[in-house]
Amino acid sequence: MMKGDSQRLRLLLTFSTVTAFLLGPVHGQLSTSFYSTSCPSVFTTVRSAVSNALKSDPRAGAKLVRLFFHDCFVQGCDASLLLDDTSSFKGEQTAGPNANSLGGLDVVDTIKASLERACPRTVSCADIIAIAARDGVALAGGPTWNVELGRRDSTTASLSQANNLPSPAFTASQLISAFQAKGMNTNDLVALSGAHTFGKARCRMFQSRLFNFQNTGAPDPSMDVTFRNSLRNTCPTASDTEVNLDQGTPVTFDSQYYKNLQNKRGLLASDQTLQTSSQTSGLVNTFTSQSAFFNQFTTSMIKLGRLGVLTGTRGQIRTQCGKIN
Repeated sequence: MMKGDSQRLRLLLTFSTVTAFLLGPVHGQLSTSFYSTSCPSVFTTVRSAVSNALKSDPRAGAKLVRLFFHDCFVQGCDASLLLDDTSSFKGEQTAGPNANSLGGLDVVDTIKASLERACPRTVSCADIIAIAARDGVALAGGPTWNVELGRRDSTTASLSQANNLPSPAFTASQLISAFQAKGMNTNDLVALSGAHTFGKARCRMFQSRLFNFQNTGAPDPSMDVTFRNSLRNTCPTASDTEVNLDQGTPVTFDSQYYKNLQNKRGLLASDQTLQTSSQTSGLVNTFTSQSAFFNQFTTSMIKLGRLGVLTGTRGQIRTQCGKIN
């Protein structure tokens, strides 16, 4: 190698190192500092909107996390879930797991409108969901993390995939398979299930556990009797009445969820199965430690946020989250 070539190589390596430092941590084409120049107000705008939402609805954070999960598990984290139905387009919002149960859409729309005024056609709806979910967790007492950004929004949706989201009646084996199909592991499954430490579920999602579990004519034997009797009073029918997923600390993001499972007080069958299955019970016990839970939850949320993302010139930056440009 000639002396001039060697100097040029050193300069190139130095420039690459400095560039990487300035851009921040990067995964693929996602970066934690993606909007540092193009829309520096993005984080304060999202945080302010989520904080305001929590003042009127303590469940807002849980709704935003659910929105993030239901979006990312269908086509990837591309905001396909946000697309409204039209006369010629069928989206994901009427799928069984989503119908009449999606919350947080209004918060996302508020954020999007604010960002379109500050930074037109810059911040994707997919990125807004990712940041809002993080803030919903952090403002409820949970951990925080650096959100990777740079996603673009899809121009398609999949009703069929949305209808195949993991069910609240799934066994541990079925849940493990569903997560593995997305490139996620058992640690991710059990940690992300811990988001049920806040939020609510409708009686129809678990009422069979109280009276006729798996068509046996008897209640679910894995449910604490006192807990079951209390729920029977609240949910005599499979109604849309809502019940706290975590009866102990219902609006706080903490590790109480795993302690509930140990005490046979998981609300959904898909919750309690994590304790009764030998495939996952060890992790349930581990995550009763709040630090262990928080560490894995942040890792798994970052991993979830990488699923099927559109970057570069793929997709678009929607100006309104509910419709294609």
